[in-house]
Amino acid sequence: VQLQASGGGLVQAGGSLRLSCTASGRTGSTYVMGWFRRAPGKQREFVSAITWNGSTSYADSVKGRFTISRDNAKNTVDLQMNDLKPEDTAVYSCAARRGSTAYRSSNLYDSWGQGTLVTVSS
Repeated sequence: VQLQASGGGLVQAGGSLRLSCTASGRTGSTYVMGWFRRAPGKQREFVSAITWNGSTSYADSVKGRFTISRDNAKNTVDLQMNDLKPEDTAVYSCAARRGSTAYRSSNLYDSWGQGTLVTVSS
């Protein structure tokens, strides 16, 4: 599976951005899609994940502000980010793996897209 992420940019604190990830290749199987982020000088961290049938998982730091969704017909997964904070500044990457659990560990994902930079100014 090949993944292509888009939608990053610069936004002021309190603003919103929507990230999108499009999957191509062998997408006929059941895939879990996830978003991870890496802030400058920090380790990659889990943001959100969604299973093929719509079960979701969120990091505590984004719960209530971010919403993950997917369109299986279009092989896309989106991350709607509202009420953004400066600490959300990071490179966001989408990931995928076969399975039916919204995995939170990056080690469990085997397909990764390139990152897209989100910068939130204060």
